[in-house]
Amino acid sequence: MKIGFGAPVSGAWATPSNVARFAESAQELGYSSLWTFHRLLVPAEHGLDAVYRSVLDPTVVMSFMAARTSTIRLGVALINFPFVSPTYVAKQFSTLDLLSNGRIDLGLGAGWLEEEFVASGVSSARRGARTVEYLQVLRTLWADEVSGFDGEFYTVPSSRMDPKPVQKPGPPVLLGGVVPAALRRAGRMADGWMSRSATNLDEISAQIAIVRSAAAEAGKDPGAVRVVVRGVVRPGERVGRLSGSYSQIRADAEWLGEQGVTELFYDLNWDQRIGNPDVSAESATETAQELLEALKPS
Repeated sequence: MKIGFGAPVSGAWATPSNVARFAESAQELGYSSLWTFHRLLVPAEHGLDAVYRSVLDPTVVMSFMAARTSTIRLGVALINFPFVSPTYVAKQFSTLDLLSNGRIDLGLGAGWLEEEFVASGVSSARRGARTVEYLQVLRTLWADEVSGFDGEFYTVPSSRMDPKPVQKPGPPVLLGGVVPAALRRAGRMADGWMSRSATNLDEISAQIAIVRSAAAEAGKDPGAVRVVVRGVVRPGERVGRLSGSYSQIRADAEWLGEQGVTELFYDLNWDQRIGNPDVSAESATETAQELLEALKPS
């Protein structure tokens, strides 16, 4: 199982110097990947976790990190795709893939915060059907010399989009989702599935089974389907998976690999001492640096 790291995109540690510093350090320490995430806004009156209150744009951060690294993969977990045109995302990620020399992974989620749907001018209805069309648009724009699409949600006139991505037929696409229909869609249509921050990791093997079963039914190799887990790390008191001592966290990581997880990334943005915008940048950075080094891949 590969071990990645969540980039500084939320709260006190999400500074320009830290984006560069942690990207370079993660690569040097042997992490396989760096991950960002997407949050457009939060309601003025809200009860959301502190991690969502101050968040950098994921694609811009990926570009910044691509310029400071050379081998580590760069991904987003996830872009809430209803808020962004598939044609625009196809151009962004084709460009990112070219500039990074083929190191990009694109995670897509259907979104859940109603205020973001309103602010983006889109409906939250029929997200499953919209997902299917979104993937079809991305793939024709990345792979076909001449593209065109006429669907219920998206239309692309007969067009050319160049340059093409380095990865063929395009950057790997990973889908999020927790309900069985979303899990089956990930196995059937995408390169893999991504868990969310609130996933009950004790039950993840059952979710993986649904994803891989759907892949097999679609004629795909279920063993080739990626399963990427966002690891919300809680060092200190043992309160569940990926918590407690560093040795307990590493043991949980090994256990996840035994459940069928192919990639785990430790995401410190959910740590109140790091991803909270109200703590000091200095203390957040110091804590994050300690965790980065303590959890480095063996």
